[in-house]
Amino acid sequence: MSRPAPQISFEFFPPKTLDASFRLWETARALAPFAPDFVSVTYGAGGTTRKLTHEAVTTINRQFGLNVAAHLTCVEATRAETMEIVDAYAEAGIREIVALRGDAPKGAERFTPHEDGFASSVELIEAIAARGDMTIRVGAYPEPHPDSTGDDADIDWLKRKIDAGADSAITQFFFEADTFFRFRDRCAAAGIDAPIIPGILPVQSWSGTKRFAATCNTSVPDWAHEAFDLAATDGPEAERALAARLCTDLCEALIDGGVDRLHFYTLNRPELVQEVCLALGVRPTAGIAA
Repeated sequence: MSRPAPQISFEFFPPKTLDASFRLWETARALAPFAPDFVSVTYGAGGTTRKLTHEAVTTINRQFGLNVAAHLTCVEATRAETMEIVDAYAEAGIREIVALRGDAPKGAERFTPHEDGFASSVELIEAIAARGDMTIRVGAYPEPHPDSTGDDADIDWLKRKIDAGADSAITQFFFEADTFFRFRDRCAAAGIDAPIIPGILPVQSWSGTKRFAATCNTSVPDWAHEAFDLAATDGPEAERALAARLCTDLCEALIDGGVDRLHFYTLNRPELVQEVCLALGVRPTAGIAA
């Protein structure tokens, strides 16, 4: 039985060097033919890439005609400064924001609001929603956020963000479909009815993925450690094949469980993402590819 192809979206990060710029544009060019519902562009920790993010967002929108969702955080900015960024996006024709609290600046242990800034993502969402001209996406955490205060805290925060005006949520990455399904069920029980899009991270580097998982509190199952350790003995091609297979299997399990949207964290490397999309039946659009 064939599975329906999911609606897809991609995440990019802004370049800090000339070589990284070329990699971003090549990634956008390679993935644009898959006609994503939207693509998002991240902020660096502590808002360190604010200007670079704006430049990447507007360039991708202009050059590739993609619907771009710009990440926006509450970190180290006043309310006025943050809303000026929203104004600038609106003037550039950008109509989607991924509204986040943001990580603590480098050297700080925890997020501390600017004295004249937004104290939380909920306040930021309320301010953007009051404009009435932006689609707002937010983060969601199938496993406890590193700053979570309890088992239900992440569900409660997501409910507050949706009630504040968010239109949909994108999850942190995870390794097993059941992790997402349990979270989805808990959200439904809490009265959250907005779309929750699973965040998918193809493993570009196993060591890098483990480090990232540790920072965001994503649990790594024993079978994943064992599989990648074994593949490493056969070299990079075996690791890449394993990464593609496991990512495809995860996506297929999600689709079988009723998921119809997937958001891929590309790390500005398109090859694995392309392979997985093709395996899921997402075909490039000839008109865009040409």
